[in-house]
Amino acid sequence: QVQLVESGGGLVQPGESLRLSCEVSNGFIFRTAVMGWYRQAPGKQRELVADMTSRNTNYADSVKGRLTISKDNARNTVYLQMNSLKPEDTAVYYCNANTGWRGYWGQGTQVTVSS
Repeated sequence: QVQLVESGGGLVQPGESLRLSCEVSNGFIFRTAVMGWYRQAPGKQRELVADMTSRNTNYADSVKGRLTISKDNARNTVYLQMNSLKPEDTAVYYCNANTGWRGYWGQGTQVTVSS
């Protein structure tokens, strides 16, 4: 069974930073899957924030220049560094591992940006 465990969410003020982490229990899946971060705000559909393969990264237009996805292969962990946070970034953030034949999801971590 593959598990994805997220951490790092919380309540911050506009302009502040957070770093989310997602540890994957299966190293093969971690190394071969497209790893991504999604988010879902209240009343909205889940949307892609960023994803990465061994060759490139992809970001939603709304987060370009502020959020950065990265991987630590030694720790089977993918990160989402979030800078200059805005109230509209408030959502539950989910980690995803997409192998091509199925996707695995974490439980989600809440990020709230409010003054």
